[in-house]
Order: sequence, then C-alpha cells, then structure tokens
Amino acid sequence: MTYCVGLLLDAGVVLLSDTRTNAGLDNIATYRKMFLFEKEGDRAIGIMTAGSLSITQTVIARLTEANEDPDSPRSILRAPGMLQVAEIVGATLSDVTSEVSSKMERMNQSATASMIVAGQRKGGPMRMFLVYPEGNFIEATPDTPFLQIGEHKYGKPILDRVISSATTLADAEKAVLLSMDSTLRSNLSVGMPLDFAVIERDALAVTRRRRIEPTDEAFQKMSHDWSEALRNAFVEIDPI
Repeated sequence: MTYCVGLLLDAGVVLLSDTRTNAGLDNIATYRKMFLFEKEGDRAIGIMTAGSLSITQTVIARLTEANEDPDSPRSILRAPGMLQVAEIVGATLSDVTSEVSSKMERMNQSATASMIVAGQRKGGPMRMFLVYPEGNFIEATPDTPFLQIGEHKYGKPILDRVISSATTLADAEKAVLLSMDSTLRSNLSVGMPLDFAVIERDALAVTRRRRIEPTDEAFQKMSHDWSEALRNAFVEIDPI
C-alpha cells in the first residue's frame, strides 16, 4: 500500500510519500513514489504515485522519455502550464491503465493507479492536482489545500484540523510528518523510508528534498513527542 500527501499553501507546495510496496505479507519491497522534475528558471514539478507499481513505473518512464524527446507533444517540461502538465500525466496514466487492465482482465485481475501532480511554471500560479486512473483529475483549492492518495484515512484528521492555505512551511512540514506517523502506526502496509520535498512559491526549483530513514532521530523524537502530547491531552480532557 501507499500513503502520499501534498499541501498547496500560500508559501509553496509540500510533498511527502512513503516507499513501501507489497504483493503479499512475504513480498515487501522499497520503491520511490516521489519524482521531481525541474527546468532551471522555468518550472519545478513533483509527482507522487499510488497503486499498481507496473502502471506507475511505466507512466513515469514514458513521461521521462517524452521530456528527452524534443518532438514529443507529451513533455511536461515543455507544457505551457500546470493544467497542461496535469492533462499530459492524466492522458499517459489513462493509456497505461487501459493497456495493463486489458491484459489483467484476461486473468480476472485488475490494476489501477492514481497520482498527485504539483508545481509551478514561470509566470503561472502554483497548482496541485489529484489524477485518477481514467485520466480525469481534481484540483486543490484554498478550501481544501491538501490532497492524499493511498492509505489516507489515518493521516487525514490532523490535516483537517491544522492545515489552511496560510499555514507556514515549517508548520506544514510538521503536519505532514505527523500525518504520516499516524498512518505508519495504524497500517503496516505503509512504511519507511520517507521522501520529503518543498517547492517554494516562485522559486521554480525544488528548494528542499530529504529522505527520512527509519533511524532518523529527529523523526523518532517527533513521533514520541506527539504520542506523549496526545496521551497528556487525553488525560486532561474531562468526560461528558
């Protein structure tokens, strides 16, 4: 399984993904689910993936190949804006999903995937989209400034309570990490290491990127402190 979360804030975009994949209890592996694309001084784009690894890897491979082909109409590094980037990702995801599904159906199996696409092109606004297997998508808004894919239910409550468009990047980092921590504690199919990235508004570059390993002391301390804070709050609240 997977958990990926993206925040669209006044100050920029914050992205976090896990890396665990599994095809049964005895077949667990680590694969990157966050992919960052940059064109210096022009754009920065982050894509996070959830679902069938065969689909998501093929989509990323085709997008990368299109970026390297000067004649390809599906280059996200040459698209005129983030809306067109989302449309290219959606079309590619839809094509690959259809190809894989037609083969899987013959074996009475199915495979799907979804993606979060976020970033900014020079002269345009920061935007973030959730792209569905069929290629259609929805967009993050000031009313709902975060998007999730994968095993999202455990990490959603804290985002609902603390995230708004005005949230600072520092608080946003804390929120997505605690959202992930809640998911890690409640679902064994989501696992470390984690990939974290920030694209600050108008920077047109990935301004922070970090891999958080299971032995990361800062993350361990944050997890411990959050657990203690919740326990203390539970004790202090009076019953009704």
